[in-house]
Amino acid sequence: MSKKIMFQGTGSSVGKSIIVAAVCRILNNQGRSVAPFKSQNMSLNSFITEDGKEMGRAQVVQAEAARVKPMVEMNPILLKPTSDVGSQVILNGEVFKNMEAMKYFSSKDYLIPHIEAAFEKLESLFDTIVIEGAGSPAEINLRSRDIVNMGLAEIVDTDVILIGDVDKGGVFASLYGTFLLLSKDEQARVKGFLINKFRGDVSLLMSGVEMLEKLIDRPCLGVIPYIQDLKVDDEDSVTDRFGVKVDNAIKIGVVKLPYMSNFTDFTVFDLEIDVNLEYITEPKTIDTCDLIIIPGSKNTIHDMRYISESGLNQAIYRAHRKGTPIIGICGGYQILGQTIEDAYGVESKEVRINGLGLLEVHTTMAEHKTTRQASGTVLNNFIGIETNGMLLAGYEIHMGVTSHLSHSVSPFMCTDKHESDGAISSDGTVLGTYYHGIFDNDTFRHALLNHIRKNKGIETINTSIGFEELKEQEYNRLAKHVEEHIDMTLLLQIINESRG
Repeated sequence: MSKKIMFQGTGSSVGKSIIVAAVCRILNNQGRSVAPFKSQNMSLNSFITEDGKEMGRAQVVQAEAARVKPMVEMNPILLKPTSDVGSQVILNGEVFKNMEAMKYFSSKDYLIPHIEAAFEKLESLFDTIVIEGAGSPAEINLRSRDIVNMGLAEIVDTDVILIGDVDKGGVFASLYGTFLLLSKDEQARVKGFLINKFRGDVSLLMSGVEMLEKLIDRPCLGVIPYIQDLKVDDEDSVTDRFGVKVDNAIKIGVVKLPYMSNFTDFTVFDLEIDVNLEYITEPKTIDTCDLIIIPGSKNTIHDMRYISESGLNQAIYRAHRKGTPIIGICGGYQILGQTIEDAYGVESKEVRINGLGLLEVHTTMAEHKTTRQASGTVLNNFIGIETNGMLLAGYEIHMGVTSHLSHSVSPFMCTDKHESDGAISSDGTVLGTYYHGIFDNDTFRHALLNHIRKNKGIETINTSIGFEELKEQEYNRLAKHVEEHIDMTLLLQIINESRG
């Protein structure tokens, strides 16, 4: 049986995903074969594995930290919200069905065997499994249907470390209250706690740590300082990592859609020292952008309506008339077209809506989702950049099929499946593509940004480090940071004495 340990938190965004990634890298550095696991993830940030399965992005980050290829068994259930009360349920990497919350919660008995099978597969392949919970185990109203926190801990029979976020305030109350709301059997699984995101003089915290250790009779495994400027993909919400770096920089505006998906497409811009990326909610902000990106969407029709009703459409038209380049990715590509039709009600009850009309294409929502890693050769240049013949890699996640309506648009790429992808407008300033991860291609990103730099009259840059190398450096930095502030002797003892 594999050794295993589970990290649960006092709430969302306390740093569970990052701590798990760090522990995966630390344990792998010690010679262990390690896999991350999260039974159920709720996120619009997803990834496609080599075999075309869809999974949460956080477990991809953790797999990369563990130096293994992502497998859908690391995240057998992914919930992609389509409304305030419903989600598309991805089960074992494939669309299961759209479900409202109450219906989903009543499906526990059906889902548990899938979770068990996924975990058993990982146990057969890896000697250590690092498990991540979701939200908080103290959601007592959901405990009877829980399959991701203490419910999962029971299913796979694992010990637990609790994580509290001191940056939010009230960390001792959060840890103490969480522990007290657990049953006696659940408390027995908790072997210690961590305090994350500390800023300041740690000696001021230690008297409280010692008091909490006595109150719950559990040791503190460490107080981890806040780590600055970590260039690792975020999980569930729009990151706050971006901001103004320097004056007279390239300004990239990403339209912040209500159902925006795969904002990890933009993590790579953290690498660029003279790029300021901003999520756009106000029309006037678009006027000063050097590049506009319309990102992916889980509900394209709803988000197109939002663009129109918010006045962002008029700001985008003004920018287009000025010659500002515009790129649409996946749902953003669909939004750039003439019309979007959803006759099957795949994403919306609204059957048809007009797009922005900046590309002569039409999208029809299909009943089956396309999910695959892909690569292609660029066929036509965008904004005069010499991209023709460039090789690009990415991945596709979309329900729609998009077709050209006239010869005024040219295909962007010829894919490895000998199909065309995307479209470029006749004036060469508007680009749509289904490829997520397109900016991760260093050659394409450098060419695009250097073209904008030349137009702005600022110095071009040839970045010496690639995105993959950068991520490796960041995983190592994260692991070193956590290892320096955690009692690894105690953690290893807990892991080595784990149940099972």
